[in-house]
Amino acid sequence: LQKLIHLLQATDDPLIQEQALITLSNSAAFSVNQDIIRNLDGLSVIGGMLSDCISKVKEKALNALNNLSMNIKNQEKIQVYIKEVCRNVESAPLNSDLQLAGLRLLTNMSVTNDYHQKMISSIPCFLHLLSEGTERTQIQVLKVLVNLSANPAMTRHLLRAQV
Repeated sequence: LQKLIHLLQATDDPLIQEQALITLSNSAAFSVNQDIIRNLDGLSVIGGMLSDCISKVKEKALNALNNLSMNIKNQEKIQVYIKEVCRNVESAPLNSDLQLAGLRLLTNMSVTNDYHQKMISSIPCFLHLLSEGTERTQIQVLKVLVNLSANPAMTRHLLRAQV
């Protein structure tokens, strides 16, 4: 895991980055690896890939963060990327794998009320995706919206959103 994280930092080759991110994502299926990746500062390395200009690299980084977000301590570190993830969802092509990867991560990050405030500005986008997206996109958006709607503090923001 340490070598993969160092490889991500050392290379500019998008194909190598994608493969390293896929491997880290698969490794994150095991809770012990989630802790190891966090302790090796892997979350910030993977999070840094969200600003990459290549959408496949961003998508793989989102998938890795999604798997890593199953851990509360990891969520505390990942939450700093929520606004960037929302921007990626908003700017991604409609129904793209990149958009779905971002929505899956937002679903996990919205299970608790802790980070809902960071998603408020994206509510109009979520509602737009609900009306314009394919069924896969709609289902993923609904998961985020259901999580947000479970928080009474979000009611006003959900009902006042301009669509």
